[in-house]
Amino acid sequence: MKKELLTLLGFVLFCTGFLAIVLNLVGVDLAFLLWMDTFGSLASFLMKLIMIILGVIIAVLARVDWENEEKLMREEANLKRNLEQRNN
Repeated sequence: MKKELLTLLGFVLFCTGFLAIVLNLVGVDLAFLLWMDTFGSLASFLMKLIMIILGVIIAVLARVDWENEEKLMREEANLKRNLEQRNN
């Protein structure tokens, strides 16, 4: 359940940031993001861009199988050690 929730959070962040930037290009703002405009247009744009980037990062990291990655890293290290022993 945690993976799905984090993936959804990342997707919502990404879509909200992207939609906010696209709508801002045509002069429309999302009402719940109007507080960002108090910092100026550049800061507002950067915050929306950060929302997009964080959304992608959260979604990607949520989908990684960390246990399998750790197992693969150990297997790779063992293979390298075996290869070095054969070469010596």
